[in-house]
Amino acid sequence: MTQLLENIEIETAPNPTVAVIWLHGLGADGNDFVPLIHELDLAGLPAIRFVFPHAKTMPVTINGGYVMRAWYDIIVNDLTRREDENGLRASQLDVEALIAREKARGIPASRIILAGFSQGCAMTLQTGMRHPEKLAGMLCLSGYLPLAASAATERSEASLATPIFMAHGRQDGVVPFVRAEQSRDALQGMGYQVEWHAYQMQHTLCLEEVQDISKWIRKVLA
Repeated sequence: MTQLLENIEIETAPNPTVAVIWLHGLGADGNDFVPLIHELDLAGLPAIRFVFPHAKTMPVTINGGYVMRAWYDIIVNDLTRREDENGLRASQLDVEALIAREKARGIPASRIILAGFSQGCAMTLQTGMRHPEKLAGMLCLSGYLPLAASAATERSEASLATPIFMAHGRQDGVVPFVRAEQSRDALQGMGYQVEWHAYQMQHTLCLEEVQDISKWIRKVLA
C-alpha cells in the first residue's frame, strides 16, 4: 500500500463535500499555494477541503543532482525528449492514494478537483486522465502533458468527461508557451473539453488568472 504523502489540509467550513488536491511545482512544497485560498472567490460554494501534499525529495538532474522536492526527475531542459517515466508513474500512485483517501472520507470522485502548477500540472494530467472515474475537474497551470505518446492509449474513457482548465503565460521561460499549446491540442485531439487561457506573464500566476480559476471552480461545482 502506498504511504500517504505528508500534506497540509485546510477546510473552508465543517463537513466538506468537495475536495481540491493541489500539487506544487519543482522545488516548492505544499505551502506554496495555501495563500491562494484567500484569493479565490469561494463565497456561496459548498464546504471545500483543500489538500496540499508535499512531493518526496529526490536528486534533480538539470539542477546538478541537487536534492529537492520533485514529483519526478527533469533530465533535459526541453522536458519531453527524455522523460522520467518511472518517477511520473510512482508519483501518480501517490496522487491516486490521496484521491482514495478523500473517497474514503465520503467525497465522491465527481466532487474532487485535481489541480497543479508546473510539475504539479503535469502530475494532474498524468493522474486525472488515467483515473477510472470522472473527476470534478483538472486545473492545469503553467505545465504540460507528460508521456504524451502513451496518454491516448492509457487514458480512461470516464476521464473524457472531466473538464480541464489550462492556463499559461506567454512569456513563460520554464515551460515554453508552445509546449502548453501542443499539450492543449493533444488533449482536444483525444476528445477532452479544454478551457484554455493565455496571459501576459512568466512562470507564475496573475490576478486575472485567479479570477478565471474562481469562475471555473464555480462552473464545475454547479
